Amino acid sequence: MSVTPSRRDLLKSAAMAGPALLSAQAVAAPAAGRPARPAAKAVLAPNSIPPSALPGHFDVDPTIRNLEAGYWSVMPRVVAQAYARHTEEVNRSNSIFARNVLPGEACLANGSREAQVAIARQVGCAPEEIAVARSGSDALQLLIANYRGLKPGDAVIYCDLDYDATIGAMEWLGTHRGARVVKFAMPEPATTANILAAYDEVLKRTPDAKLLLVTQVSNRTGLVTPVREIVAMARARGVDTIVDAAHGIALLDFQLADLDADFVAWSVHKWTSAPLGTGAMYIRKSRLADIDIAYENHNLPADSINARIPPGTVNFAAMLTIPLAVDFHFAIGAAAKERHMRALRNRWVDAVRDLPNVTMAVPDDPARYCTITSFRLKGMDSDEKAKAVQQRLFEKYRILTVWRTGVARGPVIRVTPGLYSTQADVDALAAALRAEHAMFV
Repeated sequence: MSVTPSRRDLLKSAAMAGPALLSAQAVAAPAAGRPARPAAKAVLAPNSIPPSALPGHFDVDPTIRNLEAGYWSVMPRVVAQAYARHTEEVNRSNSIFARNVLPGEACLANGSREAQVAIARQVGCAPEEIAVARSGSDALQLLIANYRGLKPGDAVIYCDLDYDATIGAMEWLGTHRGARVVKFAMPEPATTANILAAYDEVLKRTPDAKLLLVTQVSNRTGLVTPVREIVAMARARGVDTIVDAAHGIALLDFQLADLDADFVAWSVHKWTSAPLGTGAMYIRKSRLADIDIAYENHNLPADSINARIPPGTVNFAAMLTIPLAVDFHFAIGAAAKERHMRALRNRWVDAVRDLPNVTMAVPDDPARYCTITSFRLKGMDSDEKAKAVQQRLFEKYRILTVWRTGVARGPVIRVTPGLYSTQADVDALAAALRAEHAMFV
């Protein structure tokens, strides 16, 4: 359901919106003597797309089985078409649109509110608690670098399964803000009990900790962590958490309230299937003052979450497309989407369970895995061997996976079906593994 802001909302958002916040319903302004060409708006009713029909909504290369959807999501056809249309509109309208000189929908002010409303509707929070960023990495790095609760000597904690860009930001707190950086390894095989025990142990041995990074779904292995319990554990010790939900939002069926975290960020161009260059930041309203404004961004009021995003010109057309991408998510339905993606994952994993040389890097507990699942082959004990597995699968079978390093127990091969994937795609992977599982033994 679209939300049309009142005139008061438009005026308010014009004052508060960062340049990265736009709308899927903006209408291009006319050139001199030329009538405006309103953007055609696709109608996507909630729960109107059966998951079995999803592959038909995407245009992908049919010669390659792309099981590397974890990088970013392919836009469904309707979203890609809207993005192309918005690119044309923004190019034609230029600063007429961005400078808010026209009333009504044909302005950046309206667009900023629409994007915030769409994302907030998706994750179940107030629009004023959402800012749109250039990517999930940008949003997470801004939360980490601008966290105000640190003084030199305070400790910050992360684990080996966290994302490289966030690990870099946590290390930056050590080199630039005098924090003591503590790293620990996630247990493997992981269970809910030993995951919680690992976080409990590192918090107990780090009494000076002030900040903990928690990744909801590991980009390395696909492990799903019990975020709510970890957040509560840290909060009880006076430690704040920043949650990386890049692979959770729009893939797992949950709302932000289920995490009970104060600071969360994610990539809108991942499982929401928005255009590249879109991310989101959530700050609980009562905690806004604990994240500093970005690079002295005094162009916006300090009590606006958008002041936590650096000023600058961004891909307006990508932002304009966010609400339609959110509508597409709801057209599938969050619960149905999660079930479908789990089924694709389970299909290939179950098909290779009997292979003695294949080990999954996540447990069998459905609470601890989702779509992303990484595996190891026996003898795959170096990055070079992991690269060789990726290369073999691609060159011999035209199946794209990706090797991941940085895991304490050794490198893995990550498999991520996309919304466009078919049963035949994952069956092909299972067949390839049956043929190649002994390549190192």
